[in-house]
Amino acid sequence: MEFERPQVTLRLSGELDVGGTDDAYKRLLALPLSRGAQLVLDLRDVTFLDSTGVRLILRARDHAHRHGAGFVLVRGPDSVMRVLTVTGLEAQFDIVGPR
Repeated sequence: MEFERPQVTLRLSGELDVGGTDDAYKRLLALPLSRGAQLVLDLRDVTFLDSTGVRLILRARDHAHRHGAGFVLVRGPDSVMRVLTVTGLEAQFDIVGPR
């Protein structure tokens, strides 16, 4: 018998840069994560990603793991995914969604 993990989704939008990550980080910390849950970080509506946004994604993954939860990214636009590819981080994440 297989049980589906409860999912907690944080859908991000706009520019994830110096000015756009503080609110997202506060929302992340407020999520009700528990052991065995799955944190889904949805990047579909992100229009720009810089190193501050990359750091937010890494912090989200670490936050999930500290709570015993899994972590998945929903694929964002090509320009966003390119940043993760160039930094070598794309291979470190479970990424779902169309290419």
